[in-house]
Amino acid sequence: MPNIPTYLPILQNGNLTDVHVLLGKRRLSMLGPAGPARECAITADILPALQTKQAQLLVMLGAGLGHALKKITPYLADNPRLFIAIADKEAALLELTNVKESFKKFSDRLLWVQEPSADKALDILTRWQMQHDGVVMRPLLNPFYLRLDREYYQKLHQSLSANARFDFWSKVRYRKFRNRDGSLHTPRILLITSRYFLIGEIQDACRKMEIPFQTLTLENDEIAQEAFIKKLLAAVLEFRPDFALTLNHLGVDKEGVLTDLLARLELPLASWFVDNPHLILHRYANLSSPWTVIFTWDADNVPSLCSMNFPHVVYLPLATTPERFAFVKKEQRTPKYNISFVGNSMVYKVAARMKAAALPKKLLSGYRAVAAGFAESAERSVAAYLASAHKDIAPDYESLTPPERKLAYETMITWEATRQYRAKCIEKILPFNPVLVGDQGWRITFKKNPSPWRYRPELSYYTELPSFYPLSRINFNCTSKQMKGAVNQRIFDVPATGSFVLTDWREQMERLFEPGKEIVFYKEPDEIPELVSYYLEHAAQRHSIALAAHQRILKEHTYVHRMNTLISAMQHIFS
Repeated sequence: MPNIPTYLPILQNGNLTDVHVLLGKRRLSMLGPAGPARECAITADILPALQTKQAQLLVMLGAGLGHALKKITPYLADNPRLFIAIADKEAALLELTNVKESFKKFSDRLLWVQEPSADKALDILTRWQMQHDGVVMRPLLNPFYLRLDREYYQKLHQSLSANARFDFWSKVRYRKFRNRDGSLHTPRILLITSRYFLIGEIQDACRKMEIPFQTLTLENDEIAQEAFIKKLLAAVLEFRPDFALTLNHLGVDKEGVLTDLLARLELPLASWFVDNPHLILHRYANLSSPWTVIFTWDADNVPSLCSMNFPHVVYLPLATTPERFAFVKKEQRTPKYNISFVGNSMVYKVAARMKAAALPKKLLSGYRAVAAGFAESAERSVAAYLASAHKDIAPDYESLTPPERKLAYETMITWEATRQYRAKCIEKILPFNPVLVGDQGWRITFKKNPSPWRYRPELSYYTELPSFYPLSRINFNCTSKQMKGAVNQRIFDVPATGSFVLTDWREQMERLFEPGKEIVFYKEPDEIPELVSYYLEHAAQRHSIALAAHQRILKEHTYVHRMNTLISAMQHIFS
């Protein structure tokens, strides 16, 4: 059990001139006979540097009676790049001396660190250093505080002294993408990972390409944690990546800590959006950074993302992994189903977003009609659609607070539009006895429909879906309304297995596949029955189209191709 100190004020003419500390059987004097000079001695080595205009971060370990601080603070007026932190956990002593209150007028230039844990105090100081462009921190140790708590103050002093000697920031600001002779080298990628399914595809692609990568795993998709920042800084120092890569901004915190930190490290960030970025980015501060490149699977998002002041936006569609969705030869196929659909009914998703939005009656009562109109509209944004087509309820939407309610409403409308559209399309295939794979919402959607159809629970993307696609003569696809011009994962995965897919038309589809030869699509739900009947009867054509799509995928649409494009873009921008 450590001794709890007792502080005895020493007064002269009513003024505090010293403090004696009773620590067990010892009686310690803060200043002793030397008086203020004893405390001010810690500033002797730093005073010449303070007369310059250089950026400086001083860390006083122990506030004492404020004499050393009083010696330094006059320099603040002449040097706007001088900042001071005071690490002092002795709360009772600070209250007795009133030092903190005495320097209140300098509060915008002083940081008080009173954290009782040395590690947490260092975390706070590291954050402070990052805020000031990584300037080296220089410790000023009041020796008296070593007598109070040697373990605590010595640890801070040693760590900060090592920081000053090592100059961490100059070591992490190394040249990216190029060797010393200026030639491009194989990039090294710091992969910020979570539980998103495409992370596995990216890792597999890097292995095939012999791209060095290191993973930094998030436990809860939130970056603003001291432990994560420590791991990130260690990874940058030891692995020396050329850029960091994340999906859908996973791991990027709302406050912009990661964005700011990567900019200070001069480490580029590639954020690949494979869902609607506008349903994600509204939450984030510090969006615009010259060190961030946004990749989006939907070319329609490029102009709107540029309008959000992202300096670098690149179109990068989805793809597939042929080793996972392995090709099945024609003679090895034994189809069990005429037609199948794999996907979410959106029934429960709509309900969950409705609950989260806690909508007023005016927004709630007509949401299905709004969703139907949004589905038919060319608008990509729910907010823009409301502003142009539903001016009567647009103000109610705009008044939703906090912003999360707005997001919940936008997502609800998008998913309700998808729910209605999918139900309308899949209703057209019910006479062909389809298998619907997904959530229990399909039972609700078609509970009154007399047509024969079968239900199968959701399949694992990695372990079950690759072997399911070859079981169907026709794999049916109808795309989510969050992507009105883009294509989804299914039109790559299905042909990769050599299987046939019938999909809805999307504008960007014809940039990826040759219509009629490599892809078959419908533009209106009423076209579906005729197309299904035709391709069920013409197996040779099904096989020919599926094979052509498979060959196109091997040539242009694997995740190795996508990573090549991503890496080339990062090299072009930052090398």
